[in-house]
Amino acid sequence: MNKNFTLKKTDSLSKARAGVLKTDHGEIQTPVFMPVGTQATVKTIDQRTLVELDAKIILGNTYHLYLRPGNDVMKHFGGLHKFMNWDRALLSDSGGYQVFSLKDNRRIDEGGVEFKSHIDGSKHYFSPENVIETQRILGSDIMMVLDECVPYPSEKKYTADSLKLSLKWAKECKDYWTEKGPMWGHNQMLFGIGQGGMFPDLRREYIKGMLDIGFDGYAIGGLSVGEPHDVMYDLTDVSTDMLPADQPRYLMGVGTPENILECIERGIDMFDCVMPTRNARNGQLFTTRGKINIRNKKYQFSDSVIDENIDSYASNNFSLGYLRHLIISKETLGISLASQHNIAFFLHLARTAREKILSGEFTTWKKDFLEKYLNI
Repeated sequence: MNKNFTLKKTDSLSKARAGVLKTDHGEIQTPVFMPVGTQATVKTIDQRTLVELDAKIILGNTYHLYLRPGNDVMKHFGGLHKFMNWDRALLSDSGGYQVFSLKDNRRIDEGGVEFKSHIDGSKHYFSPENVIETQRILGSDIMMVLDECVPYPSEKKYTADSLKLSLKWAKECKDYWTEKGPMWGHNQMLFGIGQGGMFPDLRREYIKGMLDIGFDGYAIGGLSVGEPHDVMYDLTDVSTDMLPADQPRYLMGVGTPENILECIERGIDMFDCVMPTRNARNGQLFTTRGKINIRNKKYQFSDSVIDENIDSYASNNFSLGYLRHLIISKETLGISLASQHNIAFFLHLARTAREKILSGEFTTWKKDFLEKYLNI
């Protein structure tokens, strides 16, 4: 049981849930989308703007912040909140996904993983203990355990062996955290991460192991790694069927607007994805009437605002024609405005889903929204 999470309502026609997650840096209404601030910044968006967009929680990346600026700098500033002047909630991932994506530049053993920095090639080692220690120094409100994100596709034997290792690391993370506790005087929660590849029986086995260890919340990892969407949805369903109703559920790295709504329907509370800012840098906008490639010449003379249905300065005060000019001209303001709008859209999507769950209209609203968004 997580005393910091309260389930407010479950949809009568699905597993969609509305809840409240309390942190020492504010309450988070769920479902929630969490903008990704990999290196202590959500790319091209300052902290004041994130507050204006009403982002309640953002992510920092343990791997990147450990390498640069490093734990000594983070200690000097008193943790990530003070370093980046952010007084709302923070979640830090364990760095495991980044390390395991290095492939040829890392070596796994029972104790952890040795890897080469992508910055200068220097060698480093992540163990369950020092990953939690780094997150203690960051002072994130929600910390994640070290795990191996198996590649897609992977054979069942490899996935089963990886499962045992990740469960061992999860227990060691919990033991170290239980011994040490928080560093900066505010509460920190530790979430487990469910693995098991694309195999439902391994997913169930892993979740049982996580529940036996006991965490403040539970994430589902190893999805949105190239598998078909229906497989992602099925495995999300399998996972939420087993996860406790009174604890938060976080689907890592997901995803598109349709992915998010489908997985809210399957009982997920928390989402993150780099897509809003990454796609903005390539000129793609997410709007309530569908995706827009702002580079398209048809927008050259458009005086329509980006999206009148999204309540944000970027969405309501600039024409598509102006934004296209900025993007084509490679002006940084264009990337910033596109990023602000996309983040506002994803936050709006999660907030509206919550409102519809509470009012009993989620299933109907989701169908109508996706028909318009996907132009069905």
